[in-house]
Amino acid sequence: MAALKAGNAAAAAELFRSAIKLDPTAGSLWRNLAHASRLMDDHAGERAALEGALELDARDFPALVRLAQWHERAEDTREAMIRWTAVIQLGEQIADPAPALLELLDHARAYCAAQNDATITPVRSKLGPRIAALEQTPRRRAAAFVDHVLGQRRVYQNVCAGLYYPFLPPDEFFDDHHFPWFAQLASQTDAIRGELQALLAEPGDDLIPYVRMERGVSGGQWGQLNHNLDWGACFLWEYGRPNTPVLDRCPVTAAALAALPSAHIPGRAPSAFFSMLKPRTRIPPHTGVTNTRAIVHLPLIVPPGCGFRVGGETREWVEGRPFAFDDTIEHEAWNDSDEMRAVLIFDVWNPHLSAEEQATVADYCETIDALTSPAAKTATLSAA
Repeated sequence: MAALKAGNAAAAAELFRSAIKLDPTAGSLWRNLAHASRLMDDHAGERAALEGALELDARDFPALVRLAQWHERAEDTREAMIRWTAVIQLGEQIADPAPALLELLDHARAYCAAQNDATITPVRSKLGPRIAALEQTPRRRAAAFVDHVLGQRRVYQNVCAGLYYPFLPPDEFFDDHHFPWFAQLASQTDAIRGELQALLAEPGDDLIPYVRMERGVSGGQWGQLNHNLDWGACFLWEYGRPNTPVLDRCPVTAAALAALPSAHIPGRAPSAFFSMLKPRTRIPPHTGVTNTRAIVHLPLIVPPGCGFRVGGETREWVEGRPFAFDDTIEHEAWNDSDEMRAVLIFDVWNPHLSAEEQATVADYCETIDALTSPAAKTATLSAA
């Protein structure tokens, strides 16, 4: 240290090497050797010393910072990003960071962001044509992969409030080829829209708020929509129960739904309804109850300024073009226009479930519902 203070970096480096031979597990000696090497413009020696310190302790924060700086000076972008990322991960765990550390972390983030941004255009130019030539499923997955590794897309997982079926792919939007009946459904858009418009002209008691929370239940994010027709619904089916008055008034829609491969589970499925979102209304991010189903939207009335996000993908509704998604992945909707937006919404089986698995889910639901019904409980108490 005295040699360093005197400006004799070469002597200091030699002494540090001798000390390391005597005490090779002292990280401070390796860091000091790196400092002396840098003063000597011995870039290879500086890097070797810093790596020696990190071999002893991969969480040696000062050594990690200085190695990140070394790679940045050497314009070794890949290694610099790896080291700066590690600095960020460790630095964010430090309680009450000093201003100098905050400044260092800001630099690390800015460097990584700048380098990542610099890769976006060449990566997309290289991979774009290849991805565009893929079929729907690999194209969607490859595009999501590139977005994710470039830091431009978050990957969402299933969050089920109820029934979770393991190992199903956590698709945000299901690919159209799973639903060969989409074309037939789309061909009936005009007739279904006409039935909705006639229904809304004289809705009576058939138009109700979609969000109807019981008394005493905190509204939370649903407070503004609770018992509010800003998000209204006309149910054709609700939890496996037909709403005969609405079905009778909408025979084309009723027939279209009857032709679909819907799940029929008493008290649970299917559900189908016209969903009306008033102007300047947003449905907050939320998740559904089970990944055993797919939710289908058939857009009927869509003014400009409406949108729908599932996980990391945002789509615009296009009138007459149905799509399906997994509602156990966070999703939200909005109508920023000055007109009403209307969509026919219904559920079908998750297309990744086999017929045997569908039967297993249905049998489970019917069995558990029978065992927990009031009648079953009464019979159990009587037998006791």
